Amino acid sequence: MHIEFRHLRSIKAIHEAGGLARAAEVLNITQSALSHQIKGLEAQCGVELFARRSKPLKLSGAGMRLLKLAEKVLPEIEDLEADLMGLKSGKSGRLHIAIECHACFEWLFPVLEEFRRGWPDVDVDIRPGLAFGALPALVREEVDLVVTSDPEERAGVEFTPLFDYEPVFVASKDHPLAARPYVEAEDFQGETLLTYPVERPRLDVFSELLIPAGVEPLAVRQVELTAMILLLVGAGRGVAVLPDWVVREVRLDSDYITRPLTKGGITRRLYAATREEDTAKPFMANVLRLGRTIPVKLQRAG
Repeated sequence: MHIEFRHLRSIKAIHEAGGLARAAEVLNITQSALSHQIKGLEAQCGVELFARRSKPLKLSGAGMRLLKLAEKVLPEIEDLEADLMGLKSGKSGRLHIAIECHACFEWLFPVLEEFRRGWPDVDVDIRPGLAFGALPALVREEVDLVVTSDPEERAGVEFTPLFDYEPVFVASKDHPLAARPYVEAEDFQGETLLTYPVERPRLDVFSELLIPAGVEPLAVRQVELTAMILLLVGAGRGVAVLPDWVVREVRLDSDYITRPLTKGGITRRLYAATREEDTAKPFMANVLRLGRTIPVKLQRAG
């Protein structure tokens, strides 16, 4: 027995239309072609699928079994066809994101909020568990976009610059260093440094300032949330180094001060890593554009 999707569509159309003529119009085929199709299907099944003397035309018991199958299978096929058409047109797809920058959650959420308005059919997910194996996961197609400040040469991977940012020193307004126009590496020697739970080489304050200077803070305390870091800083329980766009977004009040790291400040760049064949996809191009424009909006708002 060889049952095709067209057979299921025909059974369903005849049942809903109540006759061959109307069903043929719905299916856009001739009544003769539809009649031959049904006779061929009945020959395969070895049973009649319709009670032909009834008006409107009614399904037999065997026909009802096929109708139940059609009502189950055809919607799934239609959904699949719609998904494939969406992929072909670039309106749908998968956007699974891995983040190597812990503070980037503060920036990424408004980016994705605006992205979802224009691309509701794209499957979006954030994979923080891949934070330190993100680029290999990108190559293996386990994720589709990696946010990183450390680009590296990898075959088939493209790094798109998003924006530059400045890591800044954050302390209570009553902190002794508040009187300084900027801070140096040596100023951290007597301080409790509040950081995200990230390896030291991936924290700007260590990679760009403390490690090159050979300076170790008095203590390092890891804190998961930006809001908690700021609460502890405000309570005088330590100091922190945060990206300037994070500081602008949380709108620090008069209880806090920020200062550049070193006299000339330190500038870093954030990148989006994607597979080369995916970079030009319409939804990917859009999220990359939003990734570049959202920080500008935050800066203007600040």
